[in-house]
Amino acid sequence: MTQKLKSYEIDMVNGPLLGKILRFYFPLMFSSVLQLLFNAADVIVVGNFAGEQALAAVGSTSSLINLITNVFIGLSVGVNVLVAHYYGAGQKKELSDMVHTAVATSVAAGGILLVTGVFLAHPALTLMGTPDDVISMSILYMRIYFIGMPLSMLYNFGAAVLRAIGDTKRPMYYLTFAGIVNVILNLISVIVFRMGVAGVAIATVISQGISAILVLRCLMMSEGDYRVYLDRIRIDGAMLRRMAAIGLPAGLQGSLFSISNVLIQSSVNSFGSIVMAGNTAACNVEGFVYVSMNAFSQTAISFAGQNYGAANYKRIKQTMYICLILVTVVGLAAGNGAYLLGRPLIDLYTSGENSGAVISYGVLRLSIICTTYFLCGVMDVMAGTLRGMGCSLMPTIVSLTGACLLRIVWILTVFANYRTLEILYFSYPLSWAITFSVHLICFYAVYSFIVRKSKIGVKRGK
Repeated sequence: MTQKLKSYEIDMVNGPLLGKILRFYFPLMFSSVLQLLFNAADVIVVGNFAGEQALAAVGSTSSLINLITNVFIGLSVGVNVLVAHYYGAGQKKELSDMVHTAVATSVAAGGILLVTGVFLAHPALTLMGTPDDVISMSILYMRIYFIGMPLSMLYNFGAAVLRAIGDTKRPMYYLTFAGIVNVILNLISVIVFRMGVAGVAIATVISQGISAILVLRCLMMSEGDYRVYLDRIRIDGAMLRRMAAIGLPAGLQGSLFSISNVLIQSSVNSFGSIVMAGNTAACNVEGFVYVSMNAFSQTAISFAGQNYGAANYKRIKQTMYICLILVTVVGLAAGNGAYLLGRPLIDLYTSGENSGAVISYGVLRLSIICTTYFLCGVMDVMAGTLRGMGCSLMPTIVSLTGACLLRIVWILTVFANYRTLEILYFSYPLSWAITFSVHLICFYAVYSFIVRKSKIGVKRGK
């Protein structure tokens, strides 16, 4: 690597890996937790001060929001991978072109999502079977939430650039500030002004705006080749195609994954608003376990990306092994901890007359999902490693077949005959285990091919 590293950058292609992986991971993990707090703050405030119906309304939108947004969020994975490749290879012009294309694409994607979310809110939530006592609040929350999509996309794409060069600290600082603002605005809007779900949605949009502005300012003031100049922000067709080649499969995977989650949410909806509220609270608790693990997947993407660009292939495999061990430890500790502390944690989300039932349904979900959540972590690390190597279509096909399709088949067959929440939730660990196993086989096939190809290239060069 020819570039002089700044204090907030990490040299991923030289030196011991474990310390650098942890240095990259912890700020990223904390950033993910803070971002999740945006939604958790919404849920906790409405659950305690606006009732179980408001809690169910906010929770019922999450899988649908993910379904609509994941394609474009997947493009940010393409940004992460390509910026890491160009940065690791020292390709300055390509790096600059990619960064400016990423900023322009984020704004365009956000505009598309704004229109899509506002218009699809009513018909989509109706199609999901959202109960009558919840649906009007769900529609209102979702429409306001999507108004902030251009800001949300700008932050996600900008943070992807910073992650690719090893900077996970500054996004953490920005989200810390934005998260504090979000919590304060939530409390004011719901308790003081009694705005309910509208208040927490507005607070989230404002917080997203703050984090987006701070990330853009960071990129505009950077000294490296990834610096953003406003007059250069435009979409480069070649860069967009490369971004899409890597990012779209990841995004489509996320959206199609969400189809199975929408079906699961629809199945949960059929049990009534109390079960929905318990499921919503448990999902929020699970979210903190998930992002703690998923940060290792993002770490694998960036480290594999830079080392692929620098042709340091052995470090890719070493990174994968370290991330697999670490994500297993974190997943088992955090997942089982969340289950054991399930009752007091879910109690934070509800204070209504049905809170006992809400807590019981929430703990039931945690007992199945959280205790096996490490399987999701190892599955994501494998997919992240493959994407960091520029191989995006294969993990998408594997994930869609092993997880998404399997869950849908499970719902339509096993769950259709044994309609219990336990049977419904068991589809998760089963799909994670199968998908991880196939990802592992695919990695060794791809890795062997790349190493063999590089050796042939070296011989021909001689």
